[in-house]
Amino acid sequence: MRSQSEPAEPGPGAIARPPLVRELLLVAGLFLVYKTGRQLAIGHTAEALHNAHRIWDLERTLRLPSEAGVQSALLHGDTLVHLANTYYATVHFPATVAFLVWLYLRRPAHYVWARRVLAAVTAAALVLPFTFPLAPPRMLAATGLVDTARVYGPSVYGPPARDHLSNQFAAMPSLHFGWALMVAIGLIVATRSRWRWLWLLHPAITLLVIVGTANHYWLDAIVATAMLGAALALIRPPTSSGGTPAALRAPLRTAATAGRGSHVLAPEEPVPAGAGR
Repeated sequence: MRSQSEPAEPGPGAIARPPLVRELLLVAGLFLVYKTGRQLAIGHTAEALHNAHRIWDLERTLRLPSEAGVQSALLHGDTLVHLANTYYATVHFPATVAFLVWLYLRRPAHYVWARRVLAAVTAAALVLPFTFPLAPPRMLAATGLVDTARVYGPSVYGPPARDHLSNQFAAMPSLHFGWALMVAIGLIVATRSRWRWLWLLHPAITLLVIVGTANHYWLDAIVATAMLGAALALIRPPTSSGGTPAALRAPLRTAATAGRGSHVLAPEEPVPAGAGR
């Protein structure tokens, strides 16, 4: 009989955790490709402002709520608008990294799925700055919106003409919202807590922040949602042998979490009929 201190042997349905170094290089490479791609799309100022007028007019035609209403709520006090600017500047990327790290350590199969979905959405988002450059509403005088980051701080952008770190004319789609929504969906699918639906607060707050700070239009978030939906339809979450998403069955556990020191996931052992009666 094997002792409790022996490493657990992987079963036929066990899921190996991807090599760490490979994943770090892959994620870093994808991020560099994205940043480089956005930089290559710089230089369409006139077209970006023209498209901004078109988007603003389209939203009014569609009778979408005015972004000014959200911003007006934020501008009731300096503290609230400063918090919104801080959320925009500091939460987006760290939250996504923390999400991927947690999945890698605790749900490797879901990590691979989430990484593929995020990569697909981010790659698709590279196309629009070339085909449809778009200035954010804070740059469009017709909106009457305030550049809250510039006025109240903190700001992550400098003057567009001298900003060599980001493309400010790539408002559509909003990856701030797309990534936040994927973080929420990924955690809901990968966990079993009855409180997991509260993760939807992250994209909800993100949506109000990106609109209220005049960094994005409603349509930027809508397009990001459509792209994410297409990616989720094509890249399915991990499934058990019966075809049901693994997160809807008994949660997987690592041998490490079971105290056995292995990096392989194994399903919970079935309970014999009548046990516990």
